[in-house]
Amino acid sequence: MSLPPGFLDELRNRASLSQVAGRKVMWDSRKSNQGKGDMWAPCPFHQEKSASFHVDDRKGFYYCFGCHAKGDVLTFIRETENVGFMEAVEILAREVGMEMPARDPRAQQKADRRSELAEVMEDAVRFFRRNLSTGNGQDAREYLARRGLSDKALDRWEIGFAPDGWQGLFDHLTGKGVPEDRIIDAGLARASTKGKRPYDVFRNRIMFPIRDARGRCIAFGGRAMDPNDNAKYLNSPETLLFDKGQSLFNHGPAREAAGKGQPLIVAEGYMDVIALAEAGFTAAVAPLGTAVTEGQLQMMWRMAPEPIIALDGDKAGLNAARRLIDLSLPLLEAGQSLRFAIMPEGQDPDDLIRAKGPGAVQEVLDTAMPMVRLLWQRETEGREYDSPERKAALDKALREKIKTIRDPSIRLHYGEEIKALRQELFNPRRGGQGGSGFRPRGGFAKPPATARLTTRASMLVAAGDGVETRNRIAVILAALIGTPRVAERFERGLEMMDCTDPDHRAIRDIILRRYHDETCDMRGEIVAEIGPHALENLFALRHVAINPAVRQPGDEEVAGMTLAEELAKLDAQRGWSAEIAEAVEDLAHGEDEALTWRLSQAAQARNTAMRSEHEDRAEYDTAENGARINRDERNALNALLDRIGHSKRQH
Repeated sequence: MSLPPGFLDELRNRASLSQVAGRKVMWDSRKSNQGKGDMWAPCPFHQEKSASFHVDDRKGFYYCFGCHAKGDVLTFIRETENVGFMEAVEILAREVGMEMPARDPRAQQKADRRSELAEVMEDAVRFFRRNLSTGNGQDAREYLARRGLSDKALDRWEIGFAPDGWQGLFDHLTGKGVPEDRIIDAGLARASTKGKRPYDVFRNRIMFPIRDARGRCIAFGGRAMDPNDNAKYLNSPETLLFDKGQSLFNHGPAREAAGKGQPLIVAEGYMDVIALAEAGFTAAVAPLGTAVTEGQLQMMWRMAPEPIIALDGDKAGLNAARRLIDLSLPLLEAGQSLRFAIMPEGQDPDDLIRAKGPGAVQEVLDTAMPMVRLLWQRETEGREYDSPERKAALDKALREKIKTIRDPSIRLHYGEEIKALRQELFNPRRGGQGGSGFRPRGGFAKPPATARLTTRASMLVAAGDGVETRNRIAVILAALIGTPRVAERFERGLEMMDCTDPDHRAIRDIILRRYHDETCDMRGEIVAEIGPHALENLFALRHVAINPAVRQPGDEEVAGMTLAEELAKLDAQRGWSAEIAEAVEDLAHGEDEALTWRLSQAAQARNTAMRSEHEDRAEYDTAENGARINRDERNALNALLDRIGHSKRQH
């Protein structure tokens, strides 16, 4: 359905986000200022006691400083009510008294058809449930009892049974007046190719309803009772209701549980999810008979930033986990990744729970490995590295995988982790395995505490990775403390700043929480929350003290120009720091072909930025410290280029 221009703007203007959110949260009266639309509460999206969920009614946005959930009033309705965008629009329109525009006739027809199919699916759920309790379902009931499912669990999951007949469900539905085409379109029956009556898709199977996030039954999964059946598990065909690659089993309940702090666990099948949920791991989901798709992965990340992939402890389970790496690497973001919990060999989560109880599963989850470790295991397990050529092949394969990561900061950290693991493998004196393959089936040894000496000694990397970034962040924070009102224009950039210094991170969060309060004493607020040392250390820095925005507090124009420039340079720095780090690693591996060009380009870009910054600071004759840092960084680049030239002359 298309909405007329301006409809959404008017809808958002009429709505009060604090009123809508107020139905889901309890406002903190001490921190909130209702008159200014500045409201604080414990977050509805994750379990917490402090009030870190902030609503700014004037701007119509919310942000949680704990789980980083953010959005506008429509996003809030979608996330808390488990509805789609248009449904959220309809809910809000009814609340504020706006009439929804007339639907496009074709869109209306499609929506009506979905509603009709959903009704047929609910009829099928009831049919299958009744059949489980009849004599026909005796074997199915006994099987489910052996799997440890109680009568209450059967009711909770609405498990049913499809009788062993060609038209059992079809006859039941047509007897209720449901048209044949509707039964076929719902994926419950297939048309005969021999001119006979349509026949049931599911026969002699235990039936698991698959519901979407809103709770509508959109499909079924059927487990065959006949051991000779060609397909042990069978899902509904794709329909107007069901898109297999965009659906998850137990989506709605798992989403709610994950929002309350439960870890999101991704298992392989229905029985694994049911066993996990019945054992207390209620935020469990499963893909539907296929490898995890990008759409399903994005759905998982909307529920939790770091889902745990809990796959079977067999070759197929491990291969599925390894395939997921290639899908996930390009999509990684800061704080958004996967962890992998591989079950004991030959067992799935259901087996482990029945054999040893929930505690055994918790132990496996507690030792879930980060994705970088599984990537390393995939590329090294069972291989010998007894020659330079084999080592070079490993380096090349890993670099190719790491280059698929789009985020330069994550790419840099992956490179550092891989270097540590590589050093451990190839250096026996540090506990590695020398020329033997790395076989971490029983778990990973702790990687060395420090990275390669050549890399750590590189002043270029040290500066790019820490000093310069911290210097820029210090200037930004000091400028904001003196002129907090400009924070509104740069809120997104401030949220994205990678504050490795805990004091910087705490100051940044206080500023983001309090900048809109014109009566707030920002310095006093910071001192009250984290003590006076943070401000003392910040303003004692020479490059901070000489900055115009710090020397002229309250000047919004100067502060705005400073923030715009420093944030832009931070953004650029993330890119060329990653490029330089890759070049340094190539140098360490002896790959100097095309490296001179890459590093010289990085050097040129960096030096251009440094010249620009030096010129900007030239009018302040006290900027000696900043200029010295820039000279040292250029010298480090030039030293690296000299090393390349020296290496070539030797060969």
